[in-house]
Amino acid sequence: MKPGRLIGKAILALAGFLAVFPLLWTALNALKNNVDIITRVPRLVFTPTSANISYILGRDSVLTGLYNSVVACGSAVLIGVVLGLPAAYAVARYPNRWAGDIQFFVLSLRFLPPVAVAIPLMVIWLQVGLYDTLPALIITYSLLTISVIMWLAIPAFQGVPKEIEEAAFVDGYGAYSVFWRIALPVAARSLAGAVAFSFVLVWNEFLIALMLSSSNAKTLPIVASELSQQGMNVPWGILNASVVLLSLPPLLFLGVLSGFLNSVFRQKKT
Repeated sequence: MKPGRLIGKAILALAGFLAVFPLLWTALNALKNNVDIITRVPRLVFTPTSANISYILGRDSVLTGLYNSVVACGSAVLIGVVLGLPAAYAVARYPNRWAGDIQFFVLSLRFLPPVAVAIPLMVIWLQVGLYDTLPALIITYSLLTISVIMWLAIPAFQGVPKEIEEAAFVDGYGAYSVFWRIALPVAARSLAGAVAFSFVLVWNEFLIALMLSSSNAKTLPIVASELSQQGMNVPWGILNASVVLLSLPPLLFLGVLSGFLNSVFRQKKT
């Protein structure tokens, strides 16, 4: 093996270790007592406990926050897919003089700080009586998912060879059939990345969810932040357990999405 390739693999292995190590350390701390966490010398050998995880799963506020997060984020991503993908395909395949402005507007939505988005929306939801409700959170999150999915899907659709679509038109396919049967399957892997990124983005959203909810629509990041205490008695084990719970749904979503895509491509190859 060439030295350059060996060095490259070593760098990739180091980068992978640095990325995975915090997750593993958090999972270990979730199984420790608080005494084992706050020691000066980290303890790799300890007596595991499930008290932290049991405490998290036993709180009604955590289960409610998990339900709110799953419903709000899942619905927002679904709306983003239904509205964002066709819009991105239209911009990519049927450009007009406003196409550049549309792409810039979609991207500019991500330039704004969250507080600049949350304050006007909070006023709107207060006036219409939807403050601290899941519909308000779903609509707000949908603004984020639609913009992100459009922003990432436009290059994906532009990468689909036009010759394939032209051949489909010659075979009698309409515009909608070309979109569903040609463009979507060809660009599926890139689009899956856009969908996954939008889900992780809204799942981890904190400031907007904090400003648009007070009790009924609190999401899991808000509930997890409330588990901390001031002073020296910080429940580190409980906090690490909440981080593990907060990280599981995106990982499961990515696993299910990747497994679905792999099964689809295997069927096409056979």
